[in-house]
Amino acid sequence: MAEQREFFYRRLHSFLGVVPIGIFLVQHLVVNHFAVYGEESFNQAAGFMAGLPFVLLLEIFVIYLPILFHAILGVYIVFTARNNVSRYGFFRNWMFKIQRITGIITLVFLVWHVFETRVQIGLGNAELDYSLMEGILTNPFMFWFYVIGVLSAVFHFANGLWSFLVTWGITQSPKSQQISTYACIGIFLVVSYLGVRTLIQFAYGV
Repeated sequence: MAEQREFFYRRLHSFLGVVPIGIFLVQHLVVNHFAVYGEESFNQAAGFMAGLPFVLLLEIFVIYLPILFHAILGVYIVFTARNNVSRYGFFRNWMFKIQRITGIITLVFLVWHVFETRVQIGLGNAELDYSLMEGILTNPFMFWFYVIGVLSAVFHFANGLWSFLVTWGITQSPKSQQISTYACIGIFLVVSYLGVRTLIQFAYGV
């Protein structure tokens, strides 16, 4: 019974990492990328997202609760998983280890990012606009903190997508898993570019 429950939780953990969390990550970075086209473009895109019907319910049930479950189980997996990199050193074993490391980094980054943005907006201490992120990222330390956080989050999603395809039986053959490896690398590079390019825009205005 306990094994069945753990199997279910891990499947749910894998599913939530892609749907809805992974989809939200990509959507969030795409919306933020409007900053590259100017302050007004970003403010319009961010305002549109903030003005969606039932936005608070969407945030709670589509973003925060799935992330909370994924994070709690993810931390458990980090401290109970057996890493065998030093013994075997295969590519996938390294991906397994880096997945756990980036999970912890992403969690720390996410908590801080939500506190700096969503919480401050909710408390009335900040407005959801271009100047909010500009003020944060003009600090060199925060800029690099965000670069590391964004790259960790995107890697965690892209590599987690590969694991999701295997876990759910979508890529079963070695050939299909090799193809999905290249596809996930491509996703990592493209989404990382969107995220880092946006950070550069906020920090340096270029």
